Amino acid sequence: MKLTIYILLTGLLAIACNSTKPVSKGDTETAIINESENDTTEYELIIFDTRYDSFLVTQPPKDFYSNEYYRTWNIQYVTEWNIRHNNPMRYGDFFETQIDYSPHIDYGIDLNYQLYNYFLFIEKEYGIVLVRRGKTAR
Repeated sequence: MKLTIYILLTGLLAIACNSTKPVSKGDTETAIINESENDTTEYELIIFDTRYDSFLVTQPPKDFYSNEYYRTWNIQYVTEWNIRHNNPMRYGDFFETQIDYSPHIDYGIDLNYQLYNYFLFIEKEYGIVLVRRGKTAR
C-alpha cells in the first residue's frame, strides 16, 4: 500500500507580515513531505525556493548534529509555526499552512536536517524568529 502525504509548509505572500524583506509573488514557497511505503518508509522534503538550496549548501553537514538534535528542534519549531498558523490575526498570513510533523514518527536524519535548516533559512532570509535560542532569562 502506498500512502502519500502532502504538506504545504508555507506560501509566502507579497504582504507577509513579520517579514523584514519584501516578498514578490514569484517567491511562492512550498514544501512537501512525501511518504511512500514499500519495504521501508521513506520521507522526502521538497522546498520550492531556489534560495533555500543555496542556503543549505552553506550549512554544516547533516552528521554535524544527531538526528535526535534535529528532531528536538523541529518539534519546537513546528509547534511555534502551528501556533502562529492558528493565529493569523496576530501573526498575519505568512504561516498560511499548518505543518503536520509528528514527534512519534522517525522521519530520518535527512528530512530532519532539511526541515531544521528550513527553519533557520526562514529566520535568516525573512527575519522571522520562531524559537529563541541560547540562554533563557531566570
